[in-house]
Amino acid sequence: MDTRNAQPQGSSPEEFIHHGTPAFRRVNLALFAAGFATFGLLYCVQPLLPEFSRDYGVSEAVSALSLSLTTFVLGFGMLFAGALSDAWGRKSIMVASTLLSSLLVLASAWAPDWTLLLVTRTLLGLTLSGLPAVAMTYLAEEMDIASIGLGMGLYISGNAIGGMSGRLITGVLADYANWRVGVTVVAVLGVVCALLFWRLLPPSRHFVAQPLRWDALKQRFSVIFHDRGLPWLFAEGFLLLGAFVTVYNYLGYRLLAPPFNLSQAVVGAIFAIYLVGIFSSPWMGHLAGKLGRRKVLWTAFALMLAGVLLTVFDSLWAILAGVVAITFGFFGGHSIVSSWVGRRAGPAKAHASSLYLFCYYMGSSIAGAWGGVFYAAHAWDGVAWFVGAMVLLGLVIALGLYRLPPLPQNVTTPPTPMSQGAMG
Repeated sequence: MDTRNAQPQGSSPEEFIHHGTPAFRRVNLALFAAGFATFGLLYCVQPLLPEFSRDYGVSEAVSALSLSLTTFVLGFGMLFAGALSDAWGRKSIMVASTLLSSLLVLASAWAPDWTLLLVTRTLLGLTLSGLPAVAMTYLAEEMDIASIGLGMGLYISGNAIGGMSGRLITGVLADYANWRVGVTVVAVLGVVCALLFWRLLPPSRHFVAQPLRWDALKQRFSVIFHDRGLPWLFAEGFLLLGAFVTVYNYLGYRLLAPPFNLSQAVVGAIFAIYLVGIFSSPWMGHLAGKLGRRKVLWTAFALMLAGVLLTVFDSLWAILAGVVAITFGFFGGHSIVSSWVGRRAGPAKAHASSLYLFCYYMGSSIAGAWGGVFYAAHAWDGVAWFVGAMVLLGLVIALGLYRLPPLPQNVTTPPTPMSQGAMG
């Protein structure tokens, strides 16, 4: 029997958290704060890559390691964070994740040399992995079926706003003070959010501890590859975040240099374009639900490809329009792909989510670092060719997904986008 949409046996509907109740508001405020902190801490260094190159005397590709190493370790950590929370509890893992991550970012703000900064950022990937996948599981266990979609959407909003705010704060303060002050402010906000999360989040009522068993974990992961569509969807996640992060990693280098000569504060403010993603993610997800994922996914990649072409022009307005198109397409595409993974994974949904997010963050780590090599060799044109090739490959795969056999239509699943959907 398919139990994906059933509440746990032995539990009455009244025991779950419903929309409109004080408990629902507490959960969503807590998870909004945690998501805000997590993705602010993760991405606060992205607008600072030119600052790192100048202060530490490192190349563009080496500077990008401050983000790429974090996402690389984060991807691996999330493969196992869910299993650890099965044994140790949901809330304890998430609280420790948020608080330790904030303290590591605070330490990185005052790192005296480049090696120590990279060490703290690498450890950050490990500690951050404790929140995203576990938060999804907590919502699925504790919330009423009809309330999960809204709860997940509010959590994703916290992710998006946190990722944008972390970038804005450090980008602007780097101009008016210095980058260390900006990172310190983000870290302090992270500590505050961690304490709010700890106080507000209700303890799990439906969690049942399970011992860590490697054989069972390996078996559940292997089931995922029985569906031939899932590996292609994992590849799409890799390409989506890889292309998106690469653009934002090296955009600052281009706009700080001639002929634009923008200030660090103005370049940091460009990350407000992330607000586009808060709209595009639910809108394109809803459109895919009405028209079919196959019919909508390719348009996200086509829009990103058009955006990449616009960034080649030496016009600030064309570049900004291109970044808007890339951002809109990325958030919409990720919303479609992540929900499609959950739909095709069936009972192995949690493990498919972990593998998808692993590939997703590998895209950020690998492509984000390689983009610096292309920038050093061919300036922005090299980045555009590199990103354009990834997006074009994603478009080809999206069109190829038309050949996937459809899933049974009598199985209804509440919307469960990946909890990282808006964090890129």
